[in-house]
Amino acid sequence: MFDCGKIAVIGGGSWATAIAKIVVSHTHQIGWYMRREDQIAAFKRQGHNPSYLRSVRFDMNEIEFNSDINKIVQAYDTLIFVTPSPYMKSHLKKLKTRLSDKFIVTAIKGIVPDENLICSEYFHQIYDVPYKSLACIGGPSHAEEIALERLSYLTVGCADTERARALAEVLDNDFVKTKISTDVVGIEYSSVLKNVYAIAAGICTGLKYGDNFQAVLMSNAVQEMSRFLKTVHPIDRSIEDSVYLGDLLVTGYSNFSRNRTFGTMIGKGYNVKSAQIEMEMIAEGFFGTKCMKEINRHMHVNMPILDAVYNILYERINPQIEIKLLTDSFR
Repeated sequence: MFDCGKIAVIGGGSWATAIAKIVVSHTHQIGWYMRREDQIAAFKRQGHNPSYLRSVRFDMNEIEFNSDINKIVQAYDTLIFVTPSPYMKSHLKKLKTRLSDKFIVTAIKGIVPDENLICSEYFHQIYDVPYKSLACIGGPSHAEEIALERLSYLTVGCADTERARALAEVLDNDFVKTKISTDVVGIEYSSVLKNVYAIAAGICTGLKYGDNFQAVLMSNAVQEMSRFLKTVHPIDRSIEDSVYLGDLLVTGYSNFSRNRTFGTMIGKGYNVKSAQIEMEMIAEGFFGTKCMKEINRHMHVNMPILDAVYNILYERINPQIEIKLLTDSFR
């Protein structure tokens, strides 16, 4: 049986904090890389993350903090990356320690910009991490609900099912249920696309489209997601599984969804920059939209919702005009 060994969390945001809460409740000892020393100092002093999920208390004796990513990578066997995808490369640029002999887990629901690679492919191509040592965590899982210990379901994807089971066991508890999958590519791409579709749902909310249309939008979104996944990674999968459809629905409908919130602001008339400044948090779907548009230029999948969101965010097409054109394509 594979042993995850010593586990570290890479990242300091809300989802990183939620993952740390889950893991440390099982292991009672984790490493935690945060970029800023002042954030670490405040965390140690207050007993909680000073910036995110402040209600989640931690035992400081169970956490080894470090702002040096090399020291964390050297000391830990399993590394769970939970940084926003646009900033992952900047963290890794500081790395002088090899990753190829580590178990790399990505809980990042985004694509690495410029390379336009899902995170597992990035670690494989750039850092020579073998596929059996790459895993992802997906599923409908808002960090805020993990903090409140509301029942959630996570899927661990890995080509090596033994490693997937070992990580799933670490994550499983009274309020988190887990299952495993070998569809790493499908899970990662669907995690990106659901953010794009949540922005679309938010834009429509901002434009005062009702629940009836939102249901049609989500129905078309799941079809669009399915078409893309079948093209990019044609395996036997059930798109109705919670890691695909469930994650899409919670991100498209929940008030906890940053991407939906961002889209709502765009629909109400905010420009992109103003919406980003007011949110003070990263909406992964903004970056994911551009990456997916560029990827699809090579895949040629029919993706009208992706195209509409891209036109609004990057081509500055009026949302009211663009969404009206989109509605005319739905049946």
